[in-house]
Amino acid sequence: MTTEEQLIDNLIDLAFKEDIGDGDHTTLSCIPATAMGRSRLLIKEEGILAGIEIAKEVFHRFDPEMQVEVLIQDGSPVKPGDVAMIVTGRVQSLLQTERLMLNIMQRMSGIATMTNKYQQRLSGTHTKVLDTRKTTPGMRILEKMAVKIGGGVNHRIGLFDMILLKDNHVDFAGGIEHAILRAKDYCKEHGKDLKIEIEVRNFDELNQVLQLGGVNRIMFDNFTPEQTREAVKMVAGRYETESSGGITYDTIRDYAECGVDYISVGALTHSVKGLDMSFKAC
Repeated sequence: MTTEEQLIDNLIDLAFKEDIGDGDHTTLSCIPATAMGRSRLLIKEEGILAGIEIAKEVFHRFDPEMQVEVLIQDGSPVKPGDVAMIVTGRVQSLLQTERLMLNIMQRMSGIATMTNKYQQRLSGTHTKVLDTRKTTPGMRILEKMAVKIGGGVNHRIGLFDMILLKDNHVDFAGGIEHAILRAKDYCKEHGKDLKIEIEVRNFDELNQVLQLGGVNRIMFDNFTPEQTREAVKMVAGRYETESSGGITYDTIRDYAECGVDYISVGALTHSVKGLDMSFKAC
């Protein structure tokens, strides 16, 4: 089992424990164990669908005999009135899995929709929108899956799969040179093949990085579009470039037109509204 699969399994297990506890007493008290039924996932808002594959895992983990008919795949545009899937099985199982499935799919679809909106804003440029670690604790793997479904690119998954030297790391390490050299030495000593990215706050720090080298990507933190255009020229294709810090939907195009490779946007995951949908008997 991969790390990703293990994280998803753990999330589903915790979510069921959180929601069902020692039993769904409402359902158990009024629905016979032998009752069979069907429910449909009804879309109530325009957006990008995400989470179908995770929903299938939720259903099958709870009750392997549940049958899922997928009518709309992840990544597809949806509109009010669309039916994304029909699930057949024990009524008790349909009722006990409903909320967890909806919580996941509404959240993931909201993120995919937001990501798609931002990426469409970059149409015609080579720039890609990146997510961040500003995610819901425990749900990061699903939220980053949703970003990819929406057409964005994942930054690092966590603190373990990339070295990102931010302003605090630089300051605590004693400067740009110390931070980069220590990161490179660490990777060598521990046999780690990790990409190194460094955040720069001004042109002085950028020049220090360019003179020293040894990184894979440079992040321009809180640069204006004009400063970003100049910084991209200075890097001149030697390293990947990323813009970050206060960039909004209204301003992201200005940064993309400067030629930067990536733009990271925390809003993709930290303040997204879920896509409205319901799971009703049919």
